[in-house]
Amino acid sequence: MYQSLLPLIGWAATLAVCLCAWWRGGPAERIGAVLIVAAAVAVWLAHNAIPEGPGGSALLIIDAFVAVGFLALAIRYASLWLGGAMLFQAAQFSLHAYYLVMEKPHDRFYAVSNNLVTLAILLCILAGTVLAWRARSRAQA
Repeated sequence: MYQSLLPLIGWAATLAVCLCAWWRGGPAERIGAVLIVAAAVAVWLAHNAIPEGPGGSALLIIDAFVAVGFLALAIRYASLWLGGAMLFQAAQFSLHAYYLVMEKPHDRFYAVSNNLVTLAILLCILAGTVLAWRARSRAQA
């Protein structure tokens, strides 16, 4: 399936952050984690089930749904980590749009940019989880 250990590390990091958000985060972090896991599964399906040509459109649609989800969360919960996640998701959407419009094949720059943006979104969710966890701990004390 995978020819490198790096995608498995990426999946492990995604699941670890999302499980931590589900376990210790507040409602916004939980919904954000569900958005990321759903998007990761949808992207995996798009890469494995759709031919290369229409696959770019599928990635753009998935990114649009995640961006709208983060926008709705940002409007509802108005936290700093959601603003960061939303901006990084906009960068991801722009990356996919650029490669789709220019009809460029996915190269190393695409892979590195895509993975860095995904990591940044995961770090935003993790930061939000830690902040919610600390706020809840302070409120209980």
